[in-house]
Amino acid sequence: MSLFERVRENERLAEKFNQVEMKILATLRYADFFETLLAEVARVFEVPSVWFSLIRDCEVAQLYRERCGEQGAARVNMVERRLLLSYVGDAGEVVLENRAIQRFLPLLPPDQTSAIRSIALAPVFVDGELVGTLNQADTDVRRFAPGLNPLLLQRLALKLSICLSNVSAHEKLHGLACLDPLTGLLNRRVLEQVLEREFRRAQRYSLPLALVFIDLNDFKKVNDSFGHEAGDMLLQHLARHLQRLSRSTDTVARFAGDEFVLILPQTDAAAAQVLMARMRAEIERIPLQYDDLELFISMCYGIAALPDKAVLSSRQFLTSADTRLYEHKRRHKGLPAGVAASKGCK
Repeated sequence: MSLFERVRENERLAEKFNQVEMKILATLRYADFFETLLAEVARVFEVPSVWFSLIRDCEVAQLYRERCGEQGAARVNMVERRLLLSYVGDAGEVVLENRAIQRFLPLLPPDQTSAIRSIALAPVFVDGELVGTLNQADTDVRRFAPGLNPLLLQRLALKLSICLSNVSAHEKLHGLACLDPLTGLLNRRVLEQVLEREFRRAQRYSLPLALVFIDLNDFKKVNDSFGHEAGDMLLQHLARHLQRLSRSTDTVARFAGDEFVLILPQTDAAAAQVLMARMRAEIERIPLQYDDLELFISMCYGIAALPDKAVLSSRQFLTSADTRLYEHKRRHKGLPAGVAASKGCK
């Protein structure tokens, strides 16, 4: 290859890298990042098969699952750290192979194992930690043959590492803006957004929707008697159990203070009542261990449900559940504080 041809080839490669980089730099959500990245690498570099292996226990994988769900994208697979290290080693070297393809079976896309003749693994690091590999495979046995210069793959992995670090930082900030810092549940602002979406969907398709407002009985007495640390721990205790006992389709959020809200899609008033009775019985049965004390939760709730002709907006829907909660509490005034063997509203 002449010097002129080499320069032209380098210019073409630089343009390809620029195309991929510009696409993924403009993406700040995990839900879009990996799909955009893998599609662009496949298109720009004309690779038949491109996918990403993400180390299951790394922070990036945790954020990815939180944003994209356990299934995630079709071309992102979760692997054990030990497995990935067996391929790339502690130094994180680019791997090129066109013979012993069988040993890469745990990483290969299940629908393409028979067609692959050569494979390349490019380790990707975020803040110095190995988080996964960008994988490419071809039916051409020469495409990723051992001995080829891995510099281009290293450059691509480096650009990916920088962009992925940027996306991770953005997702962390987004999470901080969406979550209640004490309980880790969704905060009020996000709750109202989710409620508006579910309310509109229920109205549009005539679907049942239930909303539950939850409040602790005499929570102030817990703070006054045992201190705010005990009160905070009790709120965290309640939040964990609300999350644990809710269905995957439900939304659990902290509204304010000791008030929590559940959004229950595809649930009518009767089903919500059954669910909440079971949930309350379970939660009030399990105490929080605080020093040498057992602090039991005592809680009341109010349920609003659609369809309801009197409710014309998500704000009215929330107010309706809140009103029913306080009607319930007024009927049961004088309940003991949420400690020792206290009981909830009956």
